[in-house]
Amino acid sequence: MDIMEPPGRMAADTELTNALERINRTELALERTEQMLAENIALRKRMRSLVEAARLVKIEQHQ
Repeated sequence: MDIMEPPGRMAADTELTNALERINRTELALERTEQMLAENIALRKRMRSLVEAARLVKIEQHQ
């Protein structure tokens, strides 16, 4: 620490560094969440299509 540095400066720098790290981790978590949501939506659409196809096959078999 520089002798001319105001008191509390190191603590403020540490707090800022910690806050920036938390922001970065939060942004990464948000990106992962968005990716998982997109994957889940795509999977749901595929499953819905399969259910509809199975329903149509069942109807065809009963006719």
